[in-house]
Amino acid sequence: MLLIRQSRVVDPATGTDRQLDLLLSGNMIEEVAESIDPSALPEGSRVIEAEGLVTAPGLIDTHVHFRDPGFTWKEDILTGAQAAAKGGYTTVVCMANTSPVVDSVQVLQRNQQKSEQAKIHVLQASALTMGLKGTALVDMEQMASAGCAFFTDDGIPVMDEKLLFEAMKRAALLDLPLSLHEEDPAFITGAGVHPSFTARRLGYGGASPLAEEVMVARDCMIALHTGASVCIQHISSARSVELVREAKRLGADIHAEATPHHFTLTDEALLRYGTNARMNPPLRSEEDRRAIISGLQDGSIDMIATDHAPHSAEEKAKPLPEAPSGIIGLETSLALGIRSLVKPGYLSLMQLLEKMTVGPAAFLRMTPPSVAPGESADLVLFAENEEWTPDRFVSRSQNSPFLGWKLPGRIYYTICGGEPVYSLFSVYNSGTNRYT
Repeated sequence: MLLIRQSRVVDPATGTDRQLDLLLSGNMIEEVAESIDPSALPEGSRVIEAEGLVTAPGLIDTHVHFRDPGFTWKEDILTGAQAAAKGGYTTVVCMANTSPVVDSVQVLQRNQQKSEQAKIHVLQASALTMGLKGTALVDMEQMASAGCAFFTDDGIPVMDEKLLFEAMKRAALLDLPLSLHEEDPAFITGAGVHPSFTARRLGYGGASPLAEEVMVARDCMIALHTGASVCIQHISSARSVELVREAKRLGADIHAEATPHHFTLTDEALLRYGTNARMNPPLRSEEDRRAIISGLQDGSIDMIATDHAPHSAEEKAKPLPEAPSGIIGLETSLALGIRSLVKPGYLSLMQLLEKMTVGPAAFLRMTPPSVAPGESADLVLFAENEEWTPDRFVSRSQNSPFLGWKLPGRIYYTICGGEPVYSLFSVYNSGTNRYT
């Protein structure tokens, strides 16, 4: 058994925010009480003295790239899972743009089998179209039967409206969602950068917000007419937020992701961080950043997802037009949420955690994780106000603009299935009841 003593339990699923003791037995939460006597526990039970820490449900990320198979020098399922655990995540969903693409049951099951070795729950999305080519749908029924989390061609927009309409109808019948990358190439003269003063100073074209907005408008309406559940990935434009807001008002089953980099940084970050601030869709203006925060506040945006995108130092060292887009984010996501959303008063800590647990779980058709008796013992313990500075990440890649930042929200433990899978401390000391 594992006893967590006197932490502040913040549980968005139940609305709980109070100091409590938690007793874990096996992979479940057995008891939650004002006080549980450690001396009454069976011999060999462990204790975490957690006063001053927040205990919350383990975080869920619907959008990660673990580059496995095919690009494992950047990340693989096991290193990605370690990075996720350090960031407080107990469930993540891997995208399908690997090599080979996850467009067959064989590749899907290969990744599922490797994921069994991970210490957290690693789910796998299926490609929506064969080879991510946008011309023929995968066998959606077979992929659903094999246990894919949802369907996505992430990284590539689905340009064929008729094909997407058919995909949404089939997904609705399967009761599985779609997750869509929204950038029309017709409005992109240079990927990964917002067309602005910054782009002009860099002598670079840019990806117009129209590239995203036209796709969001189209896909929200197709979702409305088909009844499909659809996620607008990594939303970046103020008008896209408004389009999602209106689609929800009309009754569409639309979800939307915001990434920590899109609600923390603007396109000016490119002048300081170079290619580590290049991503698709790009960082945009301060107006867009504030609109994303507004969408998080009113529920138009219901999920925070990292779009964890590892790339090697050699790749990111290339000139801006040649470097790949994307940054890693699992290890800094909670901290940036506290820094950019909670500290300025945009969201409460409860609301932030809702975007990182309840919202993603609803999209994934999962029971929302909860710190309650009978629930799975998937938890994160962190010090909300304690500052820390990342100087190196667990991820195999280090492509992040947030290296060296002073951040709040230091994570002490991540517990998955009742076992600590990450601890700030390395060895459990039974004499002090702490990992030291």
